Amino acid sequence: MISRGIFSRRLFSSVPSSPKPPSKRPFKKIIIANRGEIACRVIDTCKRMGVKTVAVYSEADANARHVAQADEAVCIGEAEASKSYLRGDKVLEVAKRLGAEALHPGYGFLSENSVFAQSCWDSGVEFMGPPVNAIEDMGSKSNSKEIMIAAGVPCVPGYHGSDQEPEKLFEHAKKVGYPVLIKAVMGGGGKGMRLVHKEEDFLSELESCRRESQNAFGDTAVLLERYLTAPRHVEVQIVGDKFGNVVHLHERDCSIQRRHQKVLEEAPAPNLSPELRKKFGEAAVAAAKAVNYVGAGTVEFLMEAGTDEFFFCEMNTRLQVEHPVTEMITGVDLVEWQLRVAAGEELPVKNQDEIVARGHSIEARIYAENPARGFLPATGNLRFLKPPVGEGVRVETGVRMGDDVSVYYDPMISKLIVYDVDRDKAIDKLIKALREYHVVGMPTNIAFVEKCADHQAFREGGVTTGFLDIYADDVAIADDQDFTPVAKGVAAFVKRVVDEGRVGVSNLVQARRASGDPWSSLGGSWNLAGNAERDVNFATDEEESVSEGNDACVAKCSTDGGFTFHFGHGEEDSVAVNGFVGEDNKFNVVVGERRIAGTVFVEKEADGSCIVNLWVEPGSWLGEVGETYVSVKFRGSLVGGSGGGTGSGNVMSPMPGKINNIALNDGDEVEEGEIVMVLEAMKMEHPIVAPKSGVVSKIGGAVGDLVGDGDLLFVIEGEE
Repeated sequence: MISRGIFSRRLFSSVPSSPKPPSKRPFKKIIIANRGEIACRVIDTCKRMGVKTVAVYSEADANARHVAQADEAVCIGEAEASKSYLRGDKVLEVAKRLGAEALHPGYGFLSENSVFAQSCWDSGVEFMGPPVNAIEDMGSKSNSKEIMIAAGVPCVPGYHGSDQEPEKLFEHAKKVGYPVLIKAVMGGGGKGMRLVHKEEDFLSELESCRRESQNAFGDTAVLLERYLTAPRHVEVQIVGDKFGNVVHLHERDCSIQRRHQKVLEEAPAPNLSPELRKKFGEAAVAAAKAVNYVGAGTVEFLMEAGTDEFFFCEMNTRLQVEHPVTEMITGVDLVEWQLRVAAGEELPVKNQDEIVARGHSIEARIYAENPARGFLPATGNLRFLKPPVGEGVRVETGVRMGDDVSVYYDPMISKLIVYDVDRDKAIDKLIKALREYHVVGMPTNIAFVEKCADHQAFREGGVTTGFLDIYADDVAIADDQDFTPVAKGVAAFVKRVVDEGRVGVSNLVQARRASGDPWSSLGGSWNLAGNAERDVNFATDEEESVSEGNDACVAKCSTDGGFTFHFGHGEEDSVAVNGFVGEDNKFNVVVGERRIAGTVFVEKEADGSCIVNLWVEPGSWLGEVGETYVSVKFRGSLVGGSGGGTGSGNVMSPMPGKINNIALNDGDEVEEGEIVMVLEAMKMEHPIVAPKSGVVSKIGGAVGDLVGDGDLLFVIEGEE
């Protein structure tokens, strides 16, 4: 969903308009070889320009938003990207059959595949990107460094050679010096990249990096770079046309990163002198001209904090995820420029001085992931989705309420972009928008992003890529299961209201209206009153059992309507909850003197357990960390329920994924912390380690098998 502001020019009168469309449209129909929010983003601009669109989709995306928005849509394969979105031959077959004159590759997938780009041109379909030689030269990190050095663009010292023998690379790493960065030559998006601090870790990290690179890019070649200890990530947006004109649209700062994936991006970069901004822009234009660049691209630099020294990092020969912040400060629709340049027009603006940056814009990537559990990617159904709205707020997304976030693709829910007249106001607007972002059905990184944006170091500007290492404790999110008893009490309250085995409060209300149960519903909502005392036992997912005397909960409903949860044996382990749950999935309860209101969805699991998802309204309160979303899993029924935990040696899958590697066999001895298995989820590798020393047994699967969240992976036999 894109705010109309930037395109209708209603938000900020100071933002210049893009050129008016020519009398003849650049293309009548294009095909979009992508999915999700970028496909929707391209469709929005095409609709405004009167260009018809063709979407392609996998079987998993049959009901996706981009499919519904396009003028035409064709299924090209199974859910796995290798059988659909990476099948360039199928994409081109659809393009030719439906008469698409041009192809927009988006980002990821085939966007930087030179072979595919050549196939497009050979087929008479205009590829909206640079020439093949530019993709090849910039797609190879080693070749790109040589070209940049020749063009006078400063580069980070390292090894970019063709000798890829592990022993040789090991020797080169010694010469470069530790810490050293291993980077897949064909890599991007943080994939195929490893930071190695000690030489004894080099070979194992090299093997992991190559395996990830092979899976993501079909290539295992790597390069080595000196790792800058305190760098800022500053990148410059450039656009070139087929007449040799190249301009830059100013710089962005993307220094807050996790595992080399960007968390916050902003434009312009803070705390740079006008002279340094000019040098960045000139270096980026020189880099683009060195490869005769055409279309939109980004030149990325690493800048040593506290100095004016910067180095070429890489060039992304496509539109970037964070391009909206550049659009917001320049008033340029970059997708429109892509279409015009691909159609053979000159750049709408060729004089660099005419491209003026006004105000400040920040983008936050909203992901389905659990920051409290190592940022494990999450999947599931978006039971409720309400993004923020308002002046200067823009949300780009590929999903709608009710859609599933699939294990097969990147877990991004949306990009949240804000704009204001200066950086301080933009930060405040971002924090307000994050607090108003309402997602129910899975954990997200919203609270984590808010903490990053509101951190004093970020507010001061100029943070380095080590921000999340330096301030890890400040921005950490507590595990859902570590909330105070208040969170569990509210969740248990709501769960008991929602009949066991039913999803949706209204079902319970209608079923219980006439009953004499002390939990019964009155007046269209459930009220906490009754005339009998009773105990209710239950266990949350981390507890071993619900027998009396352990840490499971005993809930007491008394004659005066009080409802008290006892989570332990002391007074501090008790919490009283009162309130109601309405038929519209809204709850409103009082805990002590605090009111907690929000939306609830209860999901029944196949094993009889259920998950209570709570989203709390902004300004309400829950737990110690002010989290707005809480998910608590209960085993068994609330009434007389029973549960059974797994032993500490049982290792379950923390997420849905695919087994990429099994390091040990049944019967092998293992030390605590040693890697036993590697899972791949959302295009990233996740090592699974032994929770204790012992002997490996009951390995649940083989390399290539898909596993679900909570599936048994293996067991470590040994002393408890």
